[in-house]
Order: sequence, then structure tokens, then C-alpha cells
Amino acid sequence: MNTLEKFEKGHLKELQSDNKLPKFSSGDTIKVHLKVKEGEKERIQVFEGVCISKKNAGLNSSFTVRKISYGEGIERILPLFSPQINKIEVVKVGSVRRSKLYYLRKRSGKSARIAEKNIATKINEELEKKNNISDKQQSNLNKVPDDNKATKDIVNEANISVEVKEKVDEKK
Repeated sequence: MNTLEKFEKGHLKELQSDNKLPKFSSGDTIKVHLKVKEGEKERIQVFEGVCISKKNAGLNSSFTVRKISYGEGIERILPLFSPQINKIEVVKVGSVRRSKLYYLRKRSGKSARIAEKNIATKINEELEKKNNISDKQQSNLNKVPDDNKATKDIVNEANISVEVKEKVDEKK
């Protein structure tokens, strides 16, 4: 390993510890918050589009985001560890079979859509974890101050509907 590679590895660890970038891949719809400097003023501009490619090359990693603006396709290649990037948000996780989605350049409209990945199993697991809170905590959640009778009635109706649903599920 030469000196340059050692320097890049150290610098990469430093950048990764500072920046908490989400895991995303090609096919995902992402929002990239970019710092734009106009004269002396600096503002943040959001660039939202589909990630059509990702290049993993250590410090030189980059990704390409494509969006359609006024009927014209716009692509932007952004370095992953750029100081211009304020943050990255994943809006939708796409279900694709390729790592480079350059075929989207030739398509428009419905044929350019990407199906969303089914992540229902992960959501169900998270809901089960949230629902497995202790009975003491559950009773504290159901307590409503006496001064707000309408809210108390709504909470009681919600609890009754949950109990009825559980009974129906048990019968099935």
C-alpha cells in the first residue's frame, strides 16, 4: 500500500465519521440538499430525483441523480463526500435488477417509473416491537385527564374497537 492509498483511507474514515449518509442504491428516489453560494449569501437547494448509478471508489465515490424538469431530463453527478452536500434523504426505495439505470434516459412517462420495494415485513417487525410494551406503560398511555371528557371518550372507543378486532382475529 503506497502513501497515497494510506492517506485516502485515513481521510475516508474521518469523512465517514463526520457524515451520517443513509444507505441508498440505484433505483432509489432521493433528495440531495446542496449548499449553493450566490455572491456572499449561501442557501440550501434540494435536488430530488432517481439515483441511476453509484460508483464506489473509496474517497472518489460518486452517484448520479436524474430528474425531469419541465419535460427535460437533468442529470447531476455528485461526489459522495462532497462538502457541498448538506444531507441526503431517501424518499422511496426502488425495486430494480440493475446497478446502472441508463436505460431511463430513453424513456419517459409511465415506462420510466420504478416500482417501490416491498418493505412491509420490516415495518411489521417494528410495529410488533412497539406494541410489546409493558402493561404498566400501556395503562399509563390510556389515562386521560378528567378535564377533557371528549378526548377520554375517543380513547375509550379506540380501546373498545381494538378489543373487538382482537376477538374477531381469535375467531378466525
